[in-house]
Amino acid sequence: MRNGRIIFLNGTSSSGKSSIARELLAILDGDPWFHLAVDGVNAMRANREVAPEALDGILRRTRMGYHRAVAGMAAAGNDLVVDHILSEPWRLADLLDVLSGFDVFLVGVRCPLPELERRERERGDRLPGAAAYQYARVHAHGVYDVEVDSGADTPRACAEQIRAYVEGAVSRGESPTAFARLRAMAAGEGEGRGEGEDGGAGDRVVPAGTRAS
Repeated sequence: MRNGRIIFLNGTSSSGKSSIARELLAILDGDPWFHLAVDGVNAMRANREVAPEALDGILRRTRMGYHRAVAGMAAAGNDLVVDHILSEPWRLADLLDVLSGFDVFLVGVRCPLPELERRERERGDRLPGAAAYQYARVHAHGVYDVEVDSGADTPRACAEQIRAYVEGAVSRGESPTAFARLRAMAAGEGEGRGEGEDGGAGDRVVPAGTRAS
């Protein structure tokens, strides 16, 4: 049994990842694909007050569990569309480890900040400022297999672009390269750091009231 393929959508809150994922499920060929979204895992958590000092630990465990759920589904042969927000360096570092051995097509979902802020206001279910806080952080690693602009194109058009890239690569027998390049970059940075230096993989402090995921 082969491992499932993973189309990994990374973008800020309100960038349209979930809408693109739904379109992908409608147009991708082969066995049915699954949409495994981080918001779905968040929704499983009990709706109760959490002490501020405990929140970061809970969120980190949630993300780590989500990463391993993705790996488990793919290891069982399921093709996945994943949508996530790589707003903290440790999330990407963890995924590079956990998803080693899987074909991961890393997709950058870009959208201009003014449009993100407009969507955020209209949705009303996101903390104000979440997209602006995430904007410079989510794409900081700078490496993708393919990128789309959800500010310029509809979710269906973005999905068509992603499908064309993924199915073209599969038909040519080519594997995605973004995760491999990011691992090589991380290895190089690790070799270049002196003893006792912080590698930057820990959680970053988020301004109060702006952490949406």
